[in-house]
Amino acid sequence: MPEPTKKDETPNGQPEGVAPVSNGPPPLPEISLEVSPPQDDDPAPTAPSPTPQAEDANSPKKLSIELPNDSVPAMGRKDSVWSLGEGQPPEELEKPIDTPPLSTLLIEKPQSATVSVGGDVTFIAKVEGKDLLRKPTVKWFKGKWMDLASKTGKHLQLKETFDRLSKVHTFEMHIIKAKENYAGNYRCEVNYKDKFDSCSFDLEVQESEQGSQSIDIRSAFKRSEGQEDAGELDFSGLLKHREIKPDDTPEIDVWEILKNARPDEYEKIAFMYGITDLRGLLRRMKKIPKEEKKSEAFAKKLEPAYQVDKGSKIRLVVDLADPTVDLKWYKNGQEIRPTPNQRKYIFEHKGTQRIMVINNCTLNDDAAYSVAAGDEKCSTELFVKELPVKVVKGIEPVKTTVNERIELECEVSEEGAQVKWMKNGVEVPTGVRSRYRVKCEGTKHYLVIDDASREDTGTYSIMATGGTSEAHIQVDLKPLKVYQDLQNMTVMLGQPIKLQCEIYPGNVPGRWYRNGQLIQPNDRINIIHRNRVHRLEIEASSLHDAGDYTFVPEGYSQSLSAKLHIIDPPKVHLDSLNFPDNTMTIVAGNKLRLEIPISGEPAPRVVWMKGERVILESGHRVRAETYGDQTSLTIDVTEREDSGNYKIVLQNEAGEASASVKIKVVDIPDPPDAPLVPEVGGDWCSMTWEVPKYDGGSPILGYYIERKKKQSSRWMRLNFDLIKETSFEPKKMIEGVPYEVRIFAVNAIGVSKPSEPSKAFTPLAVTSEPTMLVVDDVTDTTVTVKWRPPETIGAAGLDGYLVEYCIEGTDDWIVSNNELTEKTKHTITGLTPGTKILVRVKAINAAGASAPRTIQHSVLVKEVIEPPKIRVPRHLKQTYTRRVGEAVNLVVPFMGKPRPKVTWLKEGKVVDSSDVSIRNTDCDSIIFIRKAERSHSGKYEMTVHVDNHVDTAIIDIQIVDLPGPPQSVTIEDVWGGNVALVWTPPKDNGNAPIIGYTIQKADKKTMEWYTCIEHYHRTCITITELVVGNEYFFRIFAENMCGLSEKATQTKKSALIVKEGLQVKTHEFEDHDFKEAPMFTQPLINTFAIAGYNATLNCSVRANPRPKVMWMKNKIAIIDDPRYRMFSNQGVCTLEIRKPSPYDGGMYTCKAINDLGEAQVDCKLEVKGGFTFYELMQRGVPLHLIDQYMSETKTVEQEK
Repeated sequence: MPEPTKKDETPNGQPEGVAPVSNGPPPLPEISLEVSPPQDDDPAPTAPSPTPQAEDANSPKKLSIELPNDSVPAMGRKDSVWSLGEGQPPEELEKPIDTPPLSTLLIEKPQSATVSVGGDVTFIAKVEGKDLLRKPTVKWFKGKWMDLASKTGKHLQLKETFDRLSKVHTFEMHIIKAKENYAGNYRCEVNYKDKFDSCSFDLEVQESEQGSQSIDIRSAFKRSEGQEDAGELDFSGLLKHREIKPDDTPEIDVWEILKNARPDEYEKIAFMYGITDLRGLLRRMKKIPKEEKKSEAFAKKLEPAYQVDKGSKIRLVVDLADPTVDLKWYKNGQEIRPTPNQRKYIFEHKGTQRIMVINNCTLNDDAAYSVAAGDEKCSTELFVKELPVKVVKGIEPVKTTVNERIELECEVSEEGAQVKWMKNGVEVPTGVRSRYRVKCEGTKHYLVIDDASREDTGTYSIMATGGTSEAHIQVDLKPLKVYQDLQNMTVMLGQPIKLQCEIYPGNVPGRWYRNGQLIQPNDRINIIHRNRVHRLEIEASSLHDAGDYTFVPEGYSQSLSAKLHIIDPPKVHLDSLNFPDNTMTIVAGNKLRLEIPISGEPAPRVVWMKGERVILESGHRVRAETYGDQTSLTIDVTEREDSGNYKIVLQNEAGEASASVKIKVVDIPDPPDAPLVPEVGGDWCSMTWEVPKYDGGSPILGYYIERKKKQSSRWMRLNFDLIKETSFEPKKMIEGVPYEVRIFAVNAIGVSKPSEPSKAFTPLAVTSEPTMLVVDDVTDTTVTVKWRPPETIGAAGLDGYLVEYCIEGTDDWIVSNNELTEKTKHTITGLTPGTKILVRVKAINAAGASAPRTIQHSVLVKEVIEPPKIRVPRHLKQTYTRRVGEAVNLVVPFMGKPRPKVTWLKEGKVVDSSDVSIRNTDCDSIIFIRKAERSHSGKYEMTVHVDNHVDTAIIDIQIVDLPGPPQSVTIEDVWGGNVALVWTPPKDNGNAPIIGYTIQKADKKTMEWYTCIEHYHRTCITITELVVGNEYFFRIFAENMCGLSEKATQTKKSALIVKEGLQVKTHEFEDHDFKEAPMFTQPLINTFAIAGYNATLNCSVRANPRPKVMWMKNKIAIIDDPRYRMFSNQGVCTLEIRKPSPYDGGMYTCKAINDLGEAQVDCKLEVKGGFTFYELMQRGVPLHLIDQYMSETKTVEQEK
């Protein structure tokens, strides 16, 4: 497979095969064309195109040839198909191409065919149309995107037919008088809504083979000098034009001479006949004996090399033998894909020719190009010729000072040429944040430095492809004259500071620095510049203000400096210690480090003294240290002798200071003596001890107690709170295990060492008595008791229980169980009936028997009769309902002793055991019916007997079923579009109440039933909105809790809805007399109201005709009083009292009157909360009423 050609480079950057010449003409590049035998092509049109592979030195054969200037092929036809393309990056080539999902539509696909030039061929595609609602869309394409619908004519015809019997769409494409360029890959696409199908096929057009042209070997392998009649494959003349020299060499067949000569004579023959490209000749000689296999994909391949001037365009042309093969173009191994937005690469199709046009060639287009058709490739190289850019006007040297603007100018021979600006041999950075700016105006190029500094001094140069220019730039500082320099100062801490200098010129700004840090003005620091004077003022000096001050004028080489020294008298800051009376307490044996802050500038000299003894910094155990702003006294291991007063003395050039501190060394107390254990219990003991002989200089706060098992080494603390006393009782010890105890004394300093352990002691005890001893059962000869285990079981464990009893009145306890029992229940047997006994239980372990647990009262040995009691479940206290066919399973618990006797009766008769299953236990009775029937309904009576005691319970069981249909349905009357129906309830209600009816109607013509109404409760109804002229039948279903009846009762006769004009017989009815005297259906109710909040009185009255309603208060009619509002709506009468006062309380009456009589109701209204005399006057109450209200209020208060 042919590989894309690449330019091999030697280490010195020149193409392979060209010797570097320093003064001679530029070397001629060698173009390598690789040819290898073609491999078997895959005929499938959908196979992916091969990717470029690495060179193989064994398979391809190289031929060095030269190309003429006119190697660019001619332009094509005007009707050729164009597409735009641009090279894609490698990452885009690796992305998969999304293809739509295919669904099978084609039942017959077009097949590949072969036709000779001038012949006809037809391609057929068939689509199944049974499931298609309309004709599918079919498109024919050649290659990837050429739609053949626009190419129909005398050479191409498209035809569509549809067979109505088989429902198959047939699509045909006829090619008439085929030409050579008709060969290639074709595609048929079918679309229907969201379905898609396609098929690719090939057309091969056979043609006669053409003979290859012969090449003149001497002209092909001779380095030409640019003459016009150079060899056909010569390209060296394109690189440099030389003078034309006549060639008088006679026509000689050099190929025959080389074929007959030995290989060691090739160089001699080549020199003799003027062949300078010996390596290309040798490669060509290797190819002569081998017959090159004809390419199956390319009829004409790319030329070995092309050359184009920069800015021009070039056409790369190949002729395909098989136009159906997918074609891909590569640049340096990267595929070039078409993009619609770029016109860099243009692709043309002219029959079998495939053309790629490269517009506006640049140096980036100088590369190796290849084209892949199926599995075959052909390659070429494109050389872009660029004229060198020369420097027409060079840059000039510049000498300036800082903060000035520098502009370097250079002019080149070509407009828009690329140049490089260099500084001292290094390229000048021209980014966004760079100090350098580069601009171009036509052929002129500028390098601008806006704010020059001394670092910009150097040699600057500009580089173009045809020359360079350089110049030197010198940036110097500006001169400065000083009239008054800065003076060194010494200032007391807190005093103001003024630093001043005077320079010329006076308008020069400057910056102040302290220890190299820029000083910014603020509330404390003020910077003043007046004419030639520059002054720095600080209101109150601080220690941070000390340092080296520098004033730097902008743009000048000279700077002014001075030193500022801050002094401060020494001070000892004991307040920060927070020690009472400057006394520090330390525990003996600990390390003491007492740090005391000090101040003073310069740093004062510090001396520590105890009495008359000076503490040195080089001390071993006690030493003094001073660093920074604090001094410290260190005692590695404190002792009692270290207690006392310590004095600190500070001295510096600003003064002297002293202070003293007191150190108190305390210690932990001595351990107490070994404790004594005078008394030991089952899980406890008592212990005492004496106070320690030495308390460590601090009062004893309490004691800690620890214990451990004698055989263990792990001590356990018994108290977490200090014990003030000298005695303690440890508890929760394990019996049978020897223990030891010890004591710790505690003071404010810490905990003492432990005391000596006490003598070992061993606690051991019996268990506690059993609990909850009760009588479980009593018979004529036995008594059963039960109990619970003891609350406390000692270390000896629990071996069992011993049960004893005695007859009441004696003290002779008899053991009931000869062997210990581990159970907590025991039955005493062999007792005499009628006797009374006492029972007690003991817990036994290795330590002995526990205290006995005795029953409080004597037990009579006689079986106790417990009257029977039936406990009917809640859901059985009401009717128990089940449907026919369901299972009935009822459990009824009961109580009684001895075992009660249970009987079941139904309606006074014994329940049949073959129909109803009954099972009785000691505590309940179960009645079970596997499949309920309606005959099982009824009241079941359960009777429980214990001797002469009886208890009964009745359980009502109801088995329900679907009801029967109504007995009869008749049409009572028909008028207009209405029908009146009347029916009788069903004979069989399914053992459940009828809860409604469902009425349906049916037209006599269709007899299709429609529901008119459901869940209707009455037995008569009027069906409305019937269609005039239709005749209807009606049927009715009965409904109970189980559902609708299985059958319905239908009317025997139909109801005909007569049309207009017909007379309907109407019945005469006598009007009912609805007149009645007034009667209150809801009386008034006594009401309490809150003063100031609206109150309402309500009642309801019934009367016909409508009565007249009157409201009265205390038998006086309420008329036109704005404080009252009266309402009457649908017989409901309402009286609203707006913001009542205690005066509004009283007896209210509502009276209703009509022609037939009258009625009245009364109620009492009491208003809580009252008004003052002034408030009643404001409300407009008459004086006599206010007097009456005030007297009533006093009377009520006196009664209360």
